[in-house]
Amino acid sequence: MTSGFEKSGTVLTVHLPAELDHPASDEIRRESDRIIGHNYIKNMIFDFSETVFMDSSGIGLLMGRYRALGMRGKCVQVVNVNSHIAKLLRLSGVGKYIEICGIKKSAGEQEGVYYGKHK
Repeated sequence: MTSGFEKSGTVLTVHLPAELDHPASDEIRRESDRIIGHNYIKNMIFDFSETVFMDSSGIGLLMGRYRALGMRGKCVQVVNVNSHIAKLLRLSGVGKYIEICGIKKSAGEQEGVYYGKHK
């Protein structure tokens, strides 16, 4: 899946690709900057429902959009993020500035499933 943009009023939703690496982040940054430049955008939502991999350029993308929208509280949100990416966002400190909503559990984290050693 490629990234997609959906504008509804003053909200821009960005549907992210399966791999959010440097080339994908650059493309999304350029297109979102173009949209922000031509429209009044108050909030951005990044939909991670299809994303399984993100590197540091994804963190830069999120923080750059946070700065572009004026660094207001809750101006950027992350939704449908898997638990691994949510942990990466928290460890990097992004969670202090960007709201993380709707964390999906992976198959190994489903209730009642345990893959470690039992004590």
